[in-house]
Amino acid sequence: MEKLQKMISEKSVVIFSKNSCCMSHTIKTLFLDFGVNPTICELDEINRGKEIEQALAQLDCSPTVPVVFIVGQLVSGANQVMSLHLNRSLVPMLKRVGALWL
Repeated sequence: MEKLQKMISEKSVVIFSKNSCCMSHTIKTLFLDFGVNPTICELDEINRGKEIEQALAQLDCSPTVPVVFIVGQLVSGANQVMSLHLNRSLVPMLKRVGALWL
């Protein structure tokens, strides 16, 4: 959990995902298309992926992927990210934290 918190707090945008999840792919593509360079942690490809997934579940991240953190704050999953995007607040948020320079 400590390693997870450290990663989340040190990076401007962190996405926890799985290659097998279509919503994870959608969220990663959204950020990449904006020109954001997120830290992407593929839980189904790393050694301690199950442990990280359990730690995310303890943070009330359900379902556990995709999960997005922006400057250490939990944005949550695909529905919340898409809601921010659709109400035009995601891009200004990313600009404010220095993750996007448009």
